[in-house]
Amino acid sequence: MTIMMDALADPVYAKLAQHVPPGEWVLMHEDISAIRALKRERDAIILAHNYQTPEIYHGVADIVGDSLALAREAMMTSAAVIVVAGVHFMAETAKILNPTKTVLIPDSRAGCSLAESITAADVRKLREQHPGIPLIAYVNTSAAVKAEVDYCCTSANARKVVEHAAARAGTDTVIMLPDRFLAANTARETKVKIIAWDGACEVHERFTAHDIAQVRAQFPDVTVLAHPECPEEVVNASDFAGSTAALADYVARYRPARVALITECSMADNIAAANPATQFVKPCNLCPHMKRITLGNIRHALETMSEQVVIDPALAARARVSVERMLDIP
Repeated sequence: MTIMMDALADPVYAKLAQHVPPGEWVLMHEDISAIRALKRERDAIILAHNYQTPEIYHGVADIVGDSLALAREAMMTSAAVIVVAGVHFMAETAKILNPTKTVLIPDSRAGCSLAESITAADVRKLREQHPGIPLIAYVNTSAAVKAEVDYCCTSANARKVVEHAAARAGTDTVIMLPDRFLAANTARETKVKIIAWDGACEVHERFTAHDIAQVRAQFPDVTVLAHPECPEEVVNASDFAGSTAALADYVARYRPARVALITECSMADNIAAANPATQFVKPCNLCPHMKRITLGNIRHALETMSEQVVIDPALAARARVSVERMLDIP
């Protein structure tokens, strides 16, 4: 009884009561308490992407956000150990920016369809085919790919990076990889010509304009917010498109009565916990890779100090150039 009372008295549960049943929370709380203690013992912090489940996002994470925010915070932390509650390329990015720190990923199988759609050899071939054209890699790529390009970008800063790279190279064209939808949606915002790679996110490419039409028919007052990894027709049919951070900011700023988030499912739960007055309808898709990260394997990672992210130092140094160029753009 005391264990249950302590768990339900946790201030975090007040945020999550509408999303996590009491019985489930009591079971989760044992891991949450252990993780909090292990963080203190190991001098560790947990970075959690916006697509993580609420018990991770609100219960144990120290820093939450989109890929850009996590990259910036990873570089600034003084903690000795960084646990990345996200997919493998995010953990690699944290290690690239913190070569002397221990970076852990709770499950190394947490991959990404975008990152797997292009290789370093593909990038070298693109450079041969388009000499003098800047190469920009979405952060959803491997360290090996980042080492071959000129700049990285995220969905939050894609247009700025594209325009900066083109201006610095004195050209009106850039190559953007690997997401063809992010490239197409970015191209609509700039005069720079974008040559795109034919990759896509398995979560976002499944959305259609028909999905949005159905939501609007059922909920005429709904505000539709989409991620720019969605097809162009989906972005066109939405009220606003932006990175996960931009979507969260939109809800906090404008407080729409009803929202449909056209992105990964856990995003809606995490924003809803911080915006209880907004009702969320969920025509969402789950990311199977993000869902490999659990409280249990975060706890195991801190207990055993595994799985450690290891990148060849020479490769990491080359990859760091493209990431830091991105972070240096205001």
